[in-house]
Amino acid sequence: MGTHADNSTGTVLVTGASGFIGAHLCRRLLERGRRVAGVSRHHPESLPDGAEACRADLTVPGETAALLARVQPDWIFHLAGCVTGGRGMELVRPTFEANLASTVNLMEAAARQGGCQRFVLAGSLEEPDTVQSPPASPYAASKAAATAYARMFHSLYDFPAVIARIFMVYGPDQKDEKKLVPYVIESLLRGESPRLSSGARPVDWIYVEDVVDGLIRLAAAPDLEGRTLDLGSGELVPVRDVVERIARLTGSAVPLHFDPAADRPMEQIRTADAARTESLTGWRPRVALDEGLLATIAWHRRRMAPEP
Repeated sequence: MGTHADNSTGTVLVTGASGFIGAHLCRRLLERGRRVAGVSRHHPESLPDGAEACRADLTVPGETAALLARVQPDWIFHLAGCVTGGRGMELVRPTFEANLASTVNLMEAAARQGGCQRFVLAGSLEEPDTVQSPPASPYAASKAAATAYARMFHSLYDFPAVIARIFMVYGPDQKDEKKLVPYVIESLLRGESPRLSSGARPVDWIYVEDVVDGLIRLAAAPDLEGRTLDLGSGELVPVRDVVERIARLTGSAVPLHFDPAADRPMEQIRTADAARTESLTGWRPRVALDEGLLATIAWHRRRMAPEP
């Protein structure tokens, strides 16, 4: 199936539009002259200026179908979901509904309606490498299953799904202090010592604006349907190294404490195949880690500055 050229006008539906990546993506699409409909189940009023606010519960098939009939999107970016690294059984149902049921509902509604030229599904580095490897968390299981459904929709129904396996995203406007980078930055700027795991886990870090560039390339580039493509740097940097970089870049003298007892079991260690993504789409990450951390720290300094 063909796709719009990258700079053309058209209607784009972004789920999770009030979230970290979704808000950045909406702003970029609006700058390029797109009509952007942003879906948020809880906070549609917090979407970027210019996006059309749509409230919908994507776990309800009827609401999902009505949303697509109203918006008639050319592209769909499905970023919404329940993101958690926890292992508890209480997370099975929320991740199943938010990550798997919503994806199936969206794809079924879009396939029945027709007109969708590219469906970009946000995958995860937490998905297991092989079918034989058990998912390490309810979240990982739900994302792996969503990827499997997307590939099935493409192979059986010629549905134009592409999976973006997104690695560890950081950058300005990430307000969730449960995430490592904003948590460490804000702790150090307050003069507090962050509570950390051993920091030994190597992670592929990717700046949010690079992810947005990649998502748009995955929507626009031809002949990607059914593929899973990595959006990551292609380099592993341990968590401890990133924390120490943040301390250096903030000029903080707060002592850092790393506790191996806080490590979670079965953490994925995976490097993005950025070269393959570049060969198929022309995309490659442009923002180096220190450059991205400096921009992120500057944003947090502005956010935490006292009102004049």
